[in-house]
Amino acid sequence: MGNVRVRPETGRLYFDFHYLGLRCREHSALVDTPANRKLMEKAMAKIDADIAAGTFDYAKTFPASKRLRGVRERMQMVPEPMEPAPRRADLPKFREFSDQWFAEHSLEWRYTHKVAVESIFKTHLLPAFGDLYLDQIDRAKVMDFRRKLVDPEQKNGRRRGVLAPATINRIIGMLRMVMTEAQLRFGIENPCAEIRRLKLKRTDIQPFTLEEINRLLAAVRPDYRPYLTFRFFTGVRSAEASGLKWKYVDFARGEVMIRETYQDGRTEYTKTDGSQRDLQISGPVLEALRAMRPEGYDANPRAFADTYVFMTRAGKPVDTTNFVYRVWKPLLERLDIPYRRPYEMRHTCATLWLAAGEAPEWIARQLGHTTTEMLFRTYSRYVPNLMRRDGTAFDRMIAGAIHGGVTTSASLGVD
Repeated sequence: MGNVRVRPETGRLYFDFHYLGLRCREHSALVDTPANRKLMEKAMAKIDADIAAGTFDYAKTFPASKRLRGVRERMQMVPEPMEPAPRRADLPKFREFSDQWFAEHSLEWRYTHKVAVESIFKTHLLPAFGDLYLDQIDRAKVMDFRRKLVDPEQKNGRRRGVLAPATINRIIGMLRMVMTEAQLRFGIENPCAEIRRLKLKRTDIQPFTLEEINRLLAAVRPDYRPYLTFRFFTGVRSAEASGLKWKYVDFARGEVMIRETYQDGRTEYTKTDGSQRDLQISGPVLEALRAMRPEGYDANPRAFADTYVFMTRAGKPVDTTNFVYRVWKPLLERLDIPYRRPYEMRHTCATLWLAAGEAPEWIARQLGHTTTEMLFRTYSRYVPNLMRRDGTAFDRMIAGAIHGGVTTSASLGVD
């Protein structure tokens, strides 16, 4: 962008701009007054616009310029602009195709996931790519889009907080899925194919101690004591606890069947197929459930089959957000216990099972995991056999192999 400057020795205005890689200074006879400067700035804006549009005629604008010869020589060096490749008529814009993609795939999703995907498109993807044709979205645009997510520009005098890497990965992942489908249907290049996910920082879990659990259960409102007991000693997710109905509680077998969830005012299928499971509940949990059975349950359990187990005073299933701000957070503050998400009750239960020596395969099933991989990755510090750091177990093993099962001080290198 050019500027209007003034020569100190004469006090007259001149244009200062770049054209074809040349710095151009074209002087005028106008002295530096507010009116003349405004006139020059208007002319400079017209020059900038013509240069950007490729219609600037240097000779016509400055016919007596000494710079004309250099400009003409430079123009001979600049290659003729290439004609843009003809656009394929069958390619829609991103907005149209993403709407179609969403309609086709949202049938497979849970309601909460559908809402989250809608938010990603509305907030991030459509403003950035909605008006572009599919083949106009290239790697450079996607990388620049991701850069702005990491360090968003200031808008309307306010700066939005930087998004977490996990959130950015979800946004780019959603774009990748749409463009992968476009690649399959139209044979275009997928600009997201080689874009790597951002690395995530590992976060440590913060399980509660048994002493903290006892304090919480003693101090919580009586109507929420069974709820906390159930959460601490079953490891269920918030939506799974809220979605539990009496028909899924088997007192005779001491089991609870996880079949539905309740979130955002809706009852739905569990997070995954693997989350469908039968929990073997402990004595304290079974006792808490028995104590809160509604009046008339023993006489006719079927009448309460579709009644939610954990309900508020208003007779509705426990809403997680309301629970956090009305019960959970004030309770932790009152007891001076560092704040942790309710999800830490799930981690607490897993670590207690491990500390008790329960089989990892059984714990994984109780948590709704199809394998033990996540169990060992998340809770390795709490697996008793993995906590030993003095090497004695390895010493005993190799000593037994080398010395026929006899472990001596000499074999361990001890005087």
